[in-house]
Amino acid sequence: MKEEWIQEAVKMRRTLHRYPELSEQEFKTTAYIQEKLTEWGISYRPLKTPTGVVAEIGTKEGPVIALRADMDALPIYEQTDLDYRSEHDGVMHACGHDFHTASLLMAAKILKDKEESLNGKIRFIFQPAEEMNRGARALIAEGVLEGVDAIIGFHNKPELPVGTIGIKSGPLMAAVGQFSVELKGVGTHAAAPHNGNDPIVTACQIITNLQAIVSRHVSPLSPTVLSISHIEGGNTWNVIPERVFFEGTIRTFYKKDQEKIRSLMDHMVHQMAAVYGQEAHMEWIMTPPVVDNDEEVTNIVKETTEQFATIVTPELTLGAEDFANYMEYVPGCFAFIGTGCPYEWHHPSFVVDDAALQYAISYFVENSQALLNQYQKG
Repeated sequence: MKEEWIQEAVKMRRTLHRYPELSEQEFKTTAYIQEKLTEWGISYRPLKTPTGVVAEIGTKEGPVIALRADMDALPIYEQTDLDYRSEHDGVMHACGHDFHTASLLMAAKILKDKEESLNGKIRFIFQPAEEMNRGARALIAEGVLEGVDAIIGFHNKPELPVGTIGIKSGPLMAAVGQFSVELKGVGTHAAAPHNGNDPIVTACQIITNLQAIVSRHVSPLSPTVLSISHIEGGNTWNVIPERVFFEGTIRTFYKKDQEKIRSLMDHMVHQMAAVYGQEAHMEWIMTPPVVDNDEEVTNIVKETTEQFATIVTPELTLGAEDFANYMEYVPGCFAFIGTGCPYEWHHPSFVVDDAALQYAISYFVENSQALLNQYQKG
């Protein structure tokens, strides 16, 4: 890969890192992407969503391969000593979406130069609001997958060294269920608990017993997590509150496990509340499904990628990725690209090594062409 391409990608990433924007607020990021595409003679389609960019190249009829990168940042105060650290206080690219966007931008420029030789069309999806699990679904509703034969994407992976790319077929990242519970009891003075109906005690019993669902009703060979991450109840030390609220998440790799856990949780929450003479209200939000890599697409990506990077088999992660929403409609492959960082995603000291950009760009450039050629052959 030309050194000038790599240096341009580095410059773009650092610019994006310096000016991060939260989910659904990526207005300047959107304008920056549009400016670059226009500079390179790449047209983009109008969208109803206020942020995000979708563009396409290719002069021949044939298959359509989509490439996707996310572009939103997180509400985190950056704690790095980078000379291009965030200039937006409390907002940071702590998940590497600046790296993803810069990689896809440079891939678009390189592929535009190869446009006449492409056996079909390549669609570039710069997606907003990945962190909120709204961006992919919003763009799908706008028809960005119409005519698409396959889609590929990636996420940086801090614990993998630069030069390695994790690729495997089948499940890679978990499906997510978000739940919330509100218990209604009867408030009273803390010195007279018998005159009320304490929802804190009920909440504690429910939360403790919920863990038995995973340990006793799901196979130990099936990776599963049930976590309560937020609880609120009461305002002071001598008043038993009327209400308690708690929420959390389940992470699963198999639909049968997700459905079973939901059913058992619903039953347990309402039955235990009833035992204590209280009311329970439970809500579910099903967020990304499983990132499940298509075997055929993944095999093509793996064979192509091993020509320029070291392939490793990545471990399953119970983290989620709304790229999975695209996979509900078209076959795809999602990979992990090593960026060699000592800090995990969403950490205030998170960084990526710019040396990994060439591998990320090559992932998009080489695999999009390989997939076009394969689908052209049928």
